[in-house]
Amino acid sequence: MSHAPLENDRFLRALRRQPVDRTPVWLMRQAGRYLPEYRATRARAGSFLGMAKNPEIACEVTLQPLARFDLDAAILFSDILTIPDAMGLGLYFAEGEGPKFERPVRDAASIAALSVPDMETELRYVMDAVRLIRRELRGKVPLIGFSGSPWTLACYMVEGGGSKDFARIKAMALNEPAALHTLLKVNTDAVIAYLAAQRAAGAQALQVFDTWGGVLSPAMYREFSLPYLSRIARELPRGEGDQRAPLILFGKGNAAHLEALADSGTEAVGVDWLVELGEAARRTGGKVALQGNLDPAVLYGSPDAIRVQARAALDNYRDGNGGSREGHVFNLGHGMSPDMNPEHVAVLVEEVHTYSAR
Repeated sequence: MSHAPLENDRFLRALRRQPVDRTPVWLMRQAGRYLPEYRATRARAGSFLGMAKNPEIACEVTLQPLARFDLDAAILFSDILTIPDAMGLGLYFAEGEGPKFERPVRDAASIAALSVPDMETELRYVMDAVRLIRRELRGKVPLIGFSGSPWTLACYMVEGGGSKDFARIKAMALNEPAALHTLLKVNTDAVIAYLAAQRAAGAQALQVFDTWGGVLSPAMYREFSLPYLSRIARELPRGEGDQRAPLILFGKGNAAHLEALADSGTEAVGVDWLVELGEAARRTGGKVALQGNLDPAVLYGSPDAIRVQARAALDNYRDGNGGSREGHVFNLGHGMSPDMNPEHVAVLVEEVHTYSAR
C-alpha cells in the first residue's frame, strides 16, 4: 500500500536524535474521556471494548485529538490487554473497576496452555484499525502503535485485573519463578509478533508500556521485566534507515534503570515525572532519545502555571543534554485523566511548540 509522504516528521526525527524545528509533542491518553467528542462516540458504541474492536470507531477516536490540537503524532486507539484477551483469558470491563479477566492464569498448567495468538485472525481488528488510521491520516503526522510490556501484561493475567499490592504475581515470582518466566517468555514472543504486525500494517513508531515495572524492587525488575524489554528491543524487526520504526520503552517508575534501558538497543526511553529530564539525559549519555515527562497533574493548574512547568521541563532537558534540544519528545510522565480540561491541553501543546521553536 502506498502512503502519502509525511507532512510533519518532527516526532520521528526527534526519536532519531536528528535536528527538528521545534520539540514534538504528543500525550499519553490523548484520545480519551476528557474530550466530549470521545464521550459521545463511546455512548454510541456502547462500551470501551466495542470501540476498540471496531476499526472505524477506533480510527475516529484516534483522530479526534488531532482535529483539536496541533499534536505531532497519533497513537492507535486500543488497549494494552488485547494480547491476553486473544489468548483466551476473557477480557471484560467492570463499571468503575477497570479491566478484569474471567480466566486468570495462576499455575504452571494454565501458563503452559498459553500460545501466541495469530495477529491477522484473533487480532485482525487491531491491524485493520492501524491500516485504516494510517490511510485516514493522509501523511499529516506519524502513527504510533503500541503494546503492554511482558511484565505488565503478566500482572493483569495473574492478578485477574488491576491490583493495589500485586500479591499474587509477586508470590509467583518468589515461589514459582520458572512458571513466571514461562509466562513472560510467551508474552514477549506475542509482543514482538504484535508490534511487528502493527508496523507491517502501517505503524511508524512503536511504544511498549511497562506501566507496572515500578512496583518491582530493583533486583526483581532486573529479573522479571528488564530482560524481556531488552529482548523486544533486540529482536523486534523495525526496518532500516529512514523507514525504521523507532521503539520507545516507557515505564512508570523506571528511573533506577535508565542506563540499562539505554543499553537495550531501543531508540528511545520514556520517563515519568519522578526523575528530572536533565538527569535522565546525563545518565543515558545521548544513546537514546528521551520522551516525557510532565506530571499529568500539571494540567489541573492554571494556563500560566502550565506554561511555567512546560518551559521548566524543556529547559531541564537542554541543561542535561549539553545545551542541545535534540532527541526530546515532549509528553506527560503518564496518561491523562478523564476530568482534565481540553483547553488546558491546548495551552500545553502550544507552549511546547512556541517556547521550543529553534
